[in-house]
Amino acid sequence: MTSFLILAALLGLMFLRVPIAFALGALGVALLWAFPLPLNAVPQRLYGTMDSFELLAVPMFLLMSNVLLKGGIGKDLFSAVQSWVGHWPGGLGIATILSCGLFSAVSGSSVATAATIGTVAIPEMTARGYDRPFVLGLLAAGGTLGILIPPSIPLILYGIVTENSIPTLFMAGIGPGLFLASAFILYGISFSRFGPNYHKTPRASWAERGQASLRAAPTLLLATGIIGSIYLGIATPSEAAGVGFVLALIITTALGRMTLAKVREATHAAMKTTTVVFLIIAGAKVFSYAITLYRIPQDISVMLSSNITSPTLFILAVGLVLLFMGFFLESLSMLLIMVPVLYPSLESMGVDPIWFGIFFVVLIETALITPPVGMNLFIIQGVGKARLSEVVRGAWPFALIMLATAAVLWFWQDLALFIPYRL
Repeated sequence: MTSFLILAALLGLMFLRVPIAFALGALGVALLWAFPLPLNAVPQRLYGTMDSFELLAVPMFLLMSNVLLKGGIGKDLFSAVQSWVGHWPGGLGIATILSCGLFSAVSGSSVATAATIGTVAIPEMTARGYDRPFVLGLLAAGGTLGILIPPSIPLILYGIVTENSIPTLFMAGIGPGLFLASAFILYGISFSRFGPNYHKTPRASWAERGQASLRAAPTLLLATGIIGSIYLGIATPSEAAGVGFVLALIITTALGRMTLAKVREATHAAMKTTTVVFLIIAGAKVFSYAITLYRIPQDISVMLSSNITSPTLFILAVGLVLLFMGFFLESLSMLLIMVPVLYPSLESMGVDPIWFGIFFVVLIETALITPPVGMNLFIIQGVGKARLSEVVRGAWPFALIMLATAAVLWFWQDLALFIPYRL
């Protein structure tokens, strides 16, 4: 009964449009006060949350992605990829997805990926006669690769919350990330090739390909260096993110695209996003501590293990809950609320925690392109100066592809586990 009352209170605060960070924090403080417990535990928990070396990766990756965004790096990536595959059927759609994947590998941010590539790709694709809702949906979905293809901010947070290896989570995200990007590309080719507005794009010359690839080379080397240093154990994610920010600043300055005003804009944008993320983390930490004292995660674990003995049914139940919550919460909020509750049940169900992290992220990716609070829908709506209904109409097939990927991930778990455990 207590669990349902707490859930009802949380939903009530959200329906009253209380920001999720303050809803979680206020409810957590109220629960601690009613326990009763000295409220000096609240600042102790908040300090313990922020006093984390691993969390430094979040603002550093956000700083790096915003510097690259302000430096117009997305245009270089898109032009380079387009020069190689633009003449294929649906070539601009392929270039868009590949550009999203490449930018994801240096930013770790879905919002930054959608905004950066969308600014370049939407005018290009619509000018070539591509169906506008399809273009908008493709960009909204392509941006979601930013939270799966490493380095991924949600995977960093999952690793911190569950105390799992972040590099291992990054390696586990590669297979599903590439699989999802390939599925998006196949759908894009089919839709473009057999659609009524298909126009073949001329093949770029070798000189054009060379010039475009040369302009994109520093960013590709940056992505390779960041990911390689983490996987080889040369640097922690936080250290790699810090070095990546400095290198991004050097690259954009050397290209003549970075000014002091743009550095201030990038820093301000990263600071705002970091503040939002950290406030949500802080509120979720207080809420998580409170519900742990009320033994809610333990009770839910006992209830699940007593009533759901099959891992398949457990994962199906988790998936349905996440899909429902995705209509009301954005991805980080779902991660920070649900993982502490669900994680204790994984051992009794025999579910690999690394695999579960990837499965979880695939499902919360879907929430990024489902109304009413799908963040990428609003990003693309703003970038493309479109109606929200247009973006939603183009995005729903990609949401189905993401759900199908989650199903494939369940039946073929080596899609996530092969690289970290067998290579």
